[in-house]
Amino acid sequence: MKRILVTGGAGFIGSNFVRMVLSEHPDCFVVNLDKLTYAGNLENLAEFLEHENHKFIKGDICDAVLVEKIIDEHNIDAIINFAAESHVDRSITEPKVFIEANVTGTLTLLGAARDKKLERFIQISTDEVYGELGSEGKFTENTPLSPNSPYSASKAAADHLVGAFGHTWGLKYNITRCSNNYGPYQFPEKLIPLMINNAINDKELPVYGDGLYVRDWIYVYDHCTAIWQVLQNAPPGEIYNIGGCNEKANLEVINLILNRLGKPKSLIKHVTDRPGHDRRYAIDASKIINELNWRPSVNFAEGINKTIDWYLKNRKWLGNVASGDYQKYYESMYGNR
Repeated sequence: MKRILVTGGAGFIGSNFVRMVLSEHPDCFVVNLDKLTYAGNLENLAEFLEHENHKFIKGDICDAVLVEKIIDEHNIDAIINFAAESHVDRSITEPKVFIEANVTGTLTLLGAARDKKLERFIQISTDEVYGELGSEGKFTENTPLSPNSPYSASKAAADHLVGAFGHTWGLKYNITRCSNNYGPYQFPEKLIPLMINNAINDKELPVYGDGLYVRDWIYVYDHCTAIWQVLQNAPPGEIYNIGGCNEKANLEVINLILNRLGKPKSLIKHVTDRPGHDRRYAIDASKIINELNWRPSVNFAEGINKTIDWYLKNRKWLGNVASGDYQKYYESMYGNR
């Protein structure tokens, strides 16, 4: 039985990965380490918390003693590092938090993986480390890193650390860089759940600038299956871009949500843009498609409908996460824009 340590496994992508593994791969035991910050939520794993192949531990990836104890006590074979501060807007107001979580935290995990001679370390990164594209072209694995926000700079730094541990100490690693994820259990600070939540409640939809920023979108389940393929089949030292081949401008996505919910476009409110907003990202995922025989299974039309349906059916979950501190955050981000 493969035994993996998943960090950040109560967050959006991490919890979807844990759910997928426990549902589809009974020969895998998952230790789930999460600090349970604002975006970590055990409700995401409610029906799996007592699963025989799942052990949840609340803790910080910066705690080296705890990480080494987990590896020893649970005979961990591999680490998959989802744990990260991931919201660009928050990185602009609190960059130090991103350095601590994304750089220092990754460094701590790498040290433990090296010292315990683990079989594999998989770093979950982002296409944002590549910077900004013009109107044409796509990011490949050979695109130079050129991060433009404190968030993407912290992830690029972590990627470099992973590569350095591989080169210096022979750590067996992979890095995956994915485009924008969407789907169930995503905290409503990100574009799609934010717009769904506001539209459901007939609130204004704050749209940065002209709303024509372009992203490649991937349904979160597809991202999770790609990571599993990397864990199972990728040669060590390889980097893989993961994308859904679904380039959409923000306004196009928002209009799809409004149409699906039967809400008027008058809810859209253009607000002051965030500093340094990258215009376009696009992923060339041909390497993972050709080498690991992976490809996205959910197109955007299907995925956005599944996502909206999930939020409509899980209004209690949405109400729980979009209350309290979230309301203060929302007001601070959009109240004076």
